[in-house]
Amino acid sequence: MRRFAALALVLLAAAAAPAAAQQVVTYEVVEEEVITEGGSDRFVTSKPTVVPHGIAQFGPFRVLDSGRAALVDVTDSRSPSAFAAMLKAYPAIAELEMIECPGTMDDTANLRLGRMIHARGLVTHVPNGGSVRSGAVELFLAGAHRVADRKAEFAVHSWEDEDGRQPADFAPDAPVNRAYLDYYHEMGMSEIEARAFYNMTNSVPNRDARWMNAAQMGQWVKLENAGPAGTTSLDSGRVLR
Repeated sequence: MRRFAALALVLLAAAAAPAAAQQVVTYEVVEEEVITEGGSDRFVTSKPTVVPHGIAQFGPFRVLDSGRAALVDVTDSRSPSAFAAMLKAYPAIAELEMIECPGTMDDTANLRLGRMIHARGLVTHVPNGGSVRSGAVELFLAGAHRVADRKAEFAVHSWEDEDGRQPADFAPDAPVNRAYLDYYHEMGMSEIEARAFYNMTNSVPNRDARWMNAAQMGQWVKLENAGPAGTTSLDSGRVLR
C-alpha cells in the first residue's frame, strides 16, 4: 500500500498595500493528512505551511505573476498536463518557486514533469522557508539553473513500491533503478555524480528521511547563482529581484 497526502487548503489572511494602490494578497494553510492507496511511496509529510494563493491555479502550481509560478502541493498523474496548461496560459513564466513540495503520488508522471521543466529552461528556486522533499527533489534538479536560499530545506529517502520493495531489492542497473540514474544524467549529472546522489538517497529507508539545508544539498548537486529571473548574489546563493 502507498501513503499519500490529502491537502486541506484553508483561506488564512489578506494583506493590503497602501490605500493609493490597494492590492490584496491572499495565503492558504496547507495541512497534510496521511491516507493509504496502492502504488509507490514518494513523499515526506511536514507541518502545516502557509503558501501564496497566486493569481491562478493549475493543479499543484500557483501563478505568482507573469514570470513566476510556485509549486505548493504533491504532484500526481495529472500534474504534467496542469504544467503544460499553465505555460500555455502564461508563456513568460521563467522561474518555479518551490515552496511546499512534499513529493509525488506518481513517480512516472513526476519524472515526465521534471523533463518538461528542464526542456522549458526554468529556474528552480527554493526560497527561505521553502521545503522540497522526496520526489519533489527530482523536480528541483530539473531546473536549468538551481537556486536555494540559505534557509531552504530538503529531505531525501529511498522509494518503495506497492510490494514493499526498495532500490536495494533490485540489481543496481535494473530498469527500475536505471530510470532514476538516466534522469539524473539528463539533468546534467555525470554517471559518477548520478550514482553517488542516488546511493545517498537510497541509504535512507523509505519510512525515514535525511534532512539537508542548501549548503548540504550543494555538496551533492550543482547549485547555480545566476539565471534569467534576475541578477546574481554570490554570497547568498539566490537570485535577487
